[in-house]
Amino acid sequence: MSEVLSDIAIAQANEMTPIELVAEKIGLPQDSLELYGKFKAKVDYTKISAEEKAKVILVTAITPTPAGEGKTTTVVGLGDSLNRIGKKAIIALREPSLGPVFGIKGGAAGGGYAQVVPMEDINLHFTGDFHAIGAANNLLAALIDNHIYQGNSLGIDVGRITWRRVMDMNDRELRNITVGLGGRTNGVPREEGFDITVASEIMAILCLSTSLEDLKQKISRIIIGYNKNDEPVTAGQLHAEGAMTVLLKDAIKPNLVQTLEHNPAFVHGGPFANIAHGCNSVLATKSAMKLADYVVTEAGFGADLGAEKFINIKCRQSGIRPSAVVIVATVRALKMHGGLPMDALRDKNVLAVENGLPNLLKHIENVTQVYGLPAVVAINKFPTDDPEELDLIKRKCKEYGVNVSVSDVWSSGSAGGEELAREVVRLAEEGENNFRFLYPDQLPIKEKIQRIVAQVYGGDGVVFTPSAEKEIDELEKLGFGNLPVCMAKTQYSFSDEPAKIGRPSGFQVTVRKLKVSAGAGFIVVLTGDVMTMPGLPKIPAAEKMDIDQDGKITGLF
Repeated sequence: MSEVLSDIAIAQANEMTPIELVAEKIGLPQDSLELYGKFKAKVDYTKISAEEKAKVILVTAITPTPAGEGKTTTVVGLGDSLNRIGKKAIIALREPSLGPVFGIKGGAAGGGYAQVVPMEDINLHFTGDFHAIGAANNLLAALIDNHIYQGNSLGIDVGRITWRRVMDMNDRELRNITVGLGGRTNGVPREEGFDITVASEIMAILCLSTSLEDLKQKISRIIIGYNKNDEPVTAGQLHAEGAMTVLLKDAIKPNLVQTLEHNPAFVHGGPFANIAHGCNSVLATKSAMKLADYVVTEAGFGADLGAEKFINIKCRQSGIRPSAVVIVATVRALKMHGGLPMDALRDKNVLAVENGLPNLLKHIENVTQVYGLPAVVAINKFPTDDPEELDLIKRKCKEYGVNVSVSDVWSSGSAGGEELAREVVRLAEEGENNFRFLYPDQLPIKEKIQRIVAQVYGGDGVVFTPSAEKEIDELEKLGFGNLPVCMAKTQYSFSDEPAKIGRPSGFQVTVRKLKVSAGAGFIVVLTGDVMTMPGLPKIPAAEKMDIDQDGKITGLF
């Protein structure tokens, strides 16, 4: 048996093409490139004048196992496969967050022979976007506390400040802290806390902005808290938007890199999918749409989270419309949803696959019936998959009018995704597309939430805590009732309880808190125990990482 190389070993063995040649391949003007070394560049989107003509392919997934089901790998492999069969395709991905990279993931740039490179740079500091976002977020935090210290002319209620500081690392110790201790010269004491950078509203704003001016206007609308008359106080009232936009002037530009097969990839932005909207930037997606015939992009976690937000938030705000949807599944995840323990997922078990299939079929229903989009199921292939298990999946999906393609891009690169690529092209060009949003803007906040829970999650209802009821009433009185809702819930279940795997029924979702992201243009609805600052696992991925005297990194998966 040949040695199975790690993702990082495969990436390091790849000979990359200078990024100028990758740009030339897709007709990017040379004066639009701002080089960050030989193999990555920022792209000045203002110098791309073509029309947005590409068909957008959305890649989503079933409810995942903790290890993930290979959605990013499928995006990269599908992009390579489309190019392989003669289509001009670009992929558009999110940037990885340092917290999960050093925590549980160890890397998030695809896998095997379907990766974006330079893998180490992308997973680490890349072009500094996340640092710029953190700096802008924390500048606003500093301006808030300074305003209070200097006399508080806006009358900000210290007990109702909603803006939190951020850092791009998992650190549970910083979730709740006290600041301003040590006497009057050190500020005004108050309770505070940190979120992870990808949970910052600045991240969501950056990914939904269409220009520097749009970015600045959105930042000015951020609500940082409330005054003593219960009126919202904005970043614009603190005159913060100009300086914050200055810090983000480069971060707003999409990043261009390449796949292992030297095809173009925009990797830009990275809002959390179970806290924020979980999609890469509108600017990256639209830039790719001007340069290609097909754009393959992803939305985080399962279709109940990422795809729902891609459609009801990103598409609603940007005008982007997907031509087809790929639902990534694995045999191992279906076995988990069928009740098998994690240590038994490698063993053949057709009954467990059959018992787990309702999870996949519910996601298919949502994509095809709720959103009216043509779909294909991509089985991300593992060596332990049995033909009988695969045949069962194909047969059941066929009953739903959806084809299944076995994708082997992890081990074979683009050659392993030709079947999937051809089915995607067929769907995008011939499939019945009746795209629709789940709810209209004018639907009241409660009814939007109830519709998501009933139609997308399959739940029986919603329980609103007294504080959530009060917050909904306040938000609608303030004029935010027409905004879409961004559900923050566990990624491991259709419900708000991670243990309810498969396709649960008879459950209710508890809404415990709401907050408005007025700049980003949506209302965050917090359910269950979703954390905006994750913690590290018992054995963090960081413990296995190292670097030698020549600068070669190991352990980054």
